[in-house]
Amino acid sequence: MNFAPLPKLSIPAPLIGAEKGSFTEFTVTQRMPDIARRVIKENNFPSDINDRLECLANELVSGYVQPLQDDTGTDVSNWEKYLEPYQGQKWIDIPWFVAETYFYRLILNITNYFNPGQWKAVDPFALQKERGLESSLDAIATLCGQVEKWLDSSIETGKSAELSHHQALIALLYFDLWGNRVDLSLWSALGDENRAEFDIDSQQAHILVDDSEQVANLIIKLQSGQVDFIVDNAGFELICDLCLVDFILSSGLVSQVKLHLKPHPTFVSDATIKDVHHTIDFLANSNKSEIASSGKRLQTHLASGKLILTDDYFWTSPLAAWEIPDPLKNKLGEAGLIVVKGDANYRRLLGDRHWDYSTKVADIVCYLPSPMVALRTLKSEVAAGIPTDVIAKLNQTDPNWLTNGQWGVVQLVMGNG
Repeated sequence: MNFAPLPKLSIPAPLIGAEKGSFTEFTVTQRMPDIARRVIKENNFPSDINDRLECLANELVSGYVQPLQDDTGTDVSNWEKYLEPYQGQKWIDIPWFVAETYFYRLILNITNYFNPGQWKAVDPFALQKERGLESSLDAIATLCGQVEKWLDSSIETGKSAELSHHQALIALLYFDLWGNRVDLSLWSALGDENRAEFDIDSQQAHILVDDSEQVANLIIKLQSGQVDFIVDNAGFELICDLCLVDFILSSGLVSQVKLHLKPHPTFVSDATIKDVHHTIDFLANSNKSEIASSGKRLQTHLASGKLILTDDYFWTSPLAAWEIPDPLKNKLGEAGLIVVKGDANYRRLLGDRHWDYSTKVADIVCYLPSPMVALRTLKSEVAAGIPTDVIAKLNQTDPNWLTNGQWGVVQLVMGNG
């Protein structure tokens, strides 16, 4: 591990499940047991596996962390090191990020994901991912159709093309921020010719920090550079990622995009390389031309090497992002911009710690080798870079602003790690 202490700032305590009345406590004692029981309901595992899953669900409330058993995964020795400081401790007493990442790894252990024996390895969360695609076909068609129009208009040259690119990028950043909350209501007048005129004011009102203008300018100035995505969820959120990828590659704004994915299923809907291939094929095989066109362009980008899919066990570890191994950090250093998606990845950026919510993000995330933009909808009690007056107002008007998924940030850090 490569641990680089954060300059200037002392690292605060981690979030833990024993914090009474917190969203963390609710997650460890209620949400995580529900997820384990949903795995039982949505799969056809043998009774012995279901019994172990039910045992895990019960242990989370007041039981103790157990080691992996009979597991052939390549990360087993790493997990032995990660768990060593927490031997003999209860789930609610260890850092939340450790508890949550290990919980999902333990589900794979219980369901024999890495040593399936007589049957093929099963993604225990596959049904949820598939539903995420099938339930959003109209929104997928509308978004893909809009990307097609933006690409057609990008044929222009000079200042008009740069303005067109800039507007499209900001719109796509907003789509990518809101992920599965995106639907047709983003457009203020669907019947109009220009569907790009979606309700910007409504979106901006719920973005607590919005650096989208600077991000769009940065992408335009990359001049055929590389953009890396630290991907979050499969389903419609991945569609939003891929539409942004399609636009910046197909318009020639960048020459290569790398998607950093999970090496195995985790956090229910987090995307793997297999999920990306499935999603692109889902698009390409659609009977709606605007969807199929996007999928086929993405297939072409994959075949040409412009779109690279990669994974690393760091992304399923309980490590903070400042503990990133040097080889992976060096790879990220090749990017002109790193796009960090989602709540869990944001928690990793901040080490899932009790930072003051007004702490400057750049003072924490000062360890990355390239500029980074976090596209994050708030779903946990971890945040930074929020102005103090905004925090005070939200505490009065929406006491659950940190966890209800109604607020987002587009935070750019130029990076010098």
